[in-house]
Amino acid sequence: MIYLPDVFHETDLDALHALIESYSFATLISPDSIEPMITHLPLLLDRGRGAHGTLIGHVARTNPHWRTLQERPDATAIFHGPHAYVSPSWYGVHPSVPTWNYAVVHATGRARLMHEPQALEHITTRLVETFENPRPEPWRAELPQDFHQRMLGSIVGFEIEIAQLSGKFKLSQNRSLDDRRRVVTALEAGSAAEKEVAALMRARVMQER
Repeated sequence: MIYLPDVFHETDLDALHALIESYSFATLISPDSIEPMITHLPLLLDRGRGAHGTLIGHVARTNPHWRTLQERPDATAIFHGPHAYVSPSWYGVHPSVPTWNYAVVHATGRARLMHEPQALEHITTRLVETFENPRPEPWRAELPQDFHQRMLGSIVGFEIEIAQLSGKFKLSQNRSLDDRRRVVTALEAGSAAEKEVAALMRARVMQER
């Protein structure tokens, strides 16, 4: 369960989907009575399948996580968006303390495993196209057939129809509009990661409360 104060609760489905697609390297967690199974991996979102969308991915066959999903299919994928430190020196209202602004999405559902070569081919093709096509010179999967089949045999695919989607966008909503403007200005002068937080704040919370 995520600690989710109302002021930071993001419910706009398009905003949640956009964060998943922009920050698709996820943490997949399967609960266990002893120790949770955790895998870090890229996941693709199919917006059109299910009320909240469907996640698609694969793990190595040597990774025991797929056996956990087979026995206990309930799982949660966490997508970490931009985040940055916020200094109290940026505020106009004092006293104040430091904090951290960030955006995360939790997607929960039941996994369905896929072992069939055709399904695995579809998953890997989508992954390659998603991450290669934006590149100036995309790599094309022109592999020897025997090598290609061995690679497909070394993975297990899965899809998770999202049953519950929760977003926490902690972006200074609890501060005054003037303080939010000050935070955005400071972040825009910072690192690339800080600029991403500033852009998200401009898009989501730069309005009167």
